[in-house]
This record gives sequence, C-alpha cells and structure tokens, in this order.
Amino acid sequence: MNRCAWLVSMMAALLLQGCGEQAPQNRGVYLLMDTSGTYTKELKNAQQLINVILVKLDPGDSFAVGRIDTGSFSEKDIVAKVTFDDRPSQTNQQKRHFRDSVDTFVKSVKSAKFTDISGGVLQAIEYLNEKGNDRKHILIFSDLKEELPNGYVRDIPLQLEGYDVVALNVTKLRSDNVDPREYLDRLEAWQRRVEEGGGKWRVINDMDRLERILGG
Repeated sequence: MNRCAWLVSMMAALLLQGCGEQAPQNRGVYLLMDTSGTYTKELKNAQQLINVILVKLDPGDSFAVGRIDTGSFSEKDIVAKVTFDDRPSQTNQQKRHFRDSVDTFVKSVKSAKFTDISGGVLQAIEYLNEKGNDRKHILIFSDLKEELPNGYVRDIPLQLEGYDVVALNVTKLRSDNVDPREYLDRLEAWQRRVEEGGGKWRVINDMDRLERILGG
C-alpha cells in the first residue's frame, strides 16, 4: 500500500471511529406542580419527586419547577430554576438551594381557584427551547383536569417535537368514581394533544417507582 492510500485508509478509520462516539447529552427538565383546589395536599409527594430528579441530574443539565394555577403562562409562576455548574461541588450547592426554594414555596402555597395546565405547558416549552437542551422533559404533577377562567384562550397547538411528556400522580376525582370514563377521557385527551404536537407521552402513577422518570 502506497503512502497516499495508507493516509486515506487511516482517515476513513478515524472518521468511522468518530461516528461511533456519542457526545454527552444534557437534559432540560420542567416540572409543573398543580396548586389548584385540594390537589395542594399532594405537594409533599411532589417534593419527594423533586428530590429524586435532583439526584438524577448532572452538571450542565437544567431544571425548573413551575406552578399550575389560574393563569400559568407566566415567568412569575416559575418557583425555582437552575442550570447546574460543571464543578460538582458547586452543583451540590445549587441542588441544596433549589430544594430549599421549593420547600419554602410548598409551606406557603395557597390553593388556586382555576387550573391552567395548558398555559403551564406553553411556559415550559418556551423555557426549555430557550435553554436549548439536547433532551427535553416536561413532567406534569396534576390530576389533569383543566379549568380556566372566562376569556382565557388555550386552544393552541403544542409544539412538542423532541419532548418527553410525563403525567405523574394523576389522582382520581370524586366524579371519576361515579363515571370512570371522565378519568380515562382526560388521559386520552392529553395523550392525543401531546402526540399531535410531536411529543412522546407517558403516565406514571406509582409514586414508589419514581426511578422510571427521565427514562431511568
């Protein structure tokens, strides 16, 4: 083999080797916490969930927690947000501060009259698109029953291409016990809306299996 052919062969091998290596992918996670009606009683479970997520996230990942209330399409509804530093010691400090911010919020939260889930999802999309993470997750901690004030418009397509959307702790309402179709219809409606927007949809109701979130 002459020198020119050898160089071409070596370059091809290096290119193939490079194609086989996957660059690290950072993650963006936005958790929506329902603070409407009696669902506020479930927020201690949300704190447990947040602690699990914090353990799973790495330097370079982003995490935000937003509340679902009367009008959730607002940065004012972001309870805590962070992009973790590359230095592990700094990341650990950020995680402690994040946990403290959420704990303070849960202790003082007041129940909202309405439930703007769509607005919260739109806010989550805006936040994560701005962060530009490789993998995007929206977690919805809610019974998924949306109730909007008069005049609020939320019949808007959700642009969820590349998103993993997970509904968590979808509790059954009193009316669901009377007619289970209401519960099933809520799940089906949200699944359809997410998938029509190009996203992936999952439901995890077993809070003892939180390791399954974020694809774990």
